[in-house]
Amino acid sequence: MNLSVIILNWNAREWLERSVGSALAQDIGARTFEVILVDNASTDGSVQFAQDSFPQLTIIALDENLGFAAGNNVGMAAARGDVVLLLNPDTISHPGAFAAILDFMEAHPACGIAGPKLLNKDGTLQYSCRHFARLEAGFFRNTPLGRLFPRNRATRDYLMKDAPHDEPMVVDWVSGAAMAIRREVIDAVGTLDEEFYMYVEDVDLCYRAKQAGWQTWYAPAGVITHAIAQSSDKNPRPMIIAFHKSMFRFFRKHYLGTLYPGWLTPIVAVGLTVRVGLVIALGYWKDLTGKGPEKASIPPEQQEDRK
Repeated sequence: MNLSVIILNWNAREWLERSVGSALAQDIGARTFEVILVDNASTDGSVQFAQDSFPQLTIIALDENLGFAAGNNVGMAAARGDVVLLLNPDTISHPGAFAAILDFMEAHPACGIAGPKLLNKDGTLQYSCRHFARLEAGFFRNTPLGRLFPRNRATRDYLMKDAPHDEPMVVDWVSGAAMAIRREVIDAVGTLDEEFYMYVEDVDLCYRAKQAGWQTWYAPAGVITHAIAQSSDKNPRPMIIAFHKSMFRFFRKHYLGTLYPGWLTPIVAVGLTVRVGLVIALGYWKDLTGKGPEKASIPPEQQEDRK
């Protein structure tokens, strides 16, 4: 088996016809692939719909919502492919996307992880490949300082906004909404870290792969539309908290004692806590008054980073 596609679903039934259908319709030539739907205890009839609509689909129905990392790991344990492609349920795979990803990884043996070009629903570019975040970017992302200096270098460097997104390039990490992982990488560094219940587990995997000598590439020949957060927006405030918890875990796991000294830990923790409070307060204010920034309940990080 050349490719295993894992679609992790939670209450995104309205998207499954497009995501699963566009995946099953892919042509990868003489190579073979399978599509596995892992359902995180949906309550919207997703499993029954998938069973009725796609009899060729492998379906793993979980009894509880395990989160993004653990749910995908269940799929990876069942996958038989030499490459595993994680896909969100709110994606549409354009014709030739899977073949382009496999072609690229076959031509670049040092590429352990690859991400296709992601487009928003309106066809605009989604910034799905990034540099690893540093504290400098945190001063500007979702802060008054960032509003004063929206084109600051720290944010633009983190988002790679000045990079040519029509050309392949080595990057630090790619979005888990559409991430192809070579089987050798999984064997070498393990699957997604389940301590990250939601968010940043894709960053963590790419970080571990880089430490093990593998490259992560942005491979724009494969194109996938990603609607962003069709599942997580159903319960936004817990997702905001989960996002910031994951950011703090990543900081402690990889940066503490290496890039940054230990005395910064309480400062970072307080800063993230204040940010969570402000974002949630803005969301409640908008709910009550109908005023405030568009999508005030979701921080800018999650406008682009969320699943």
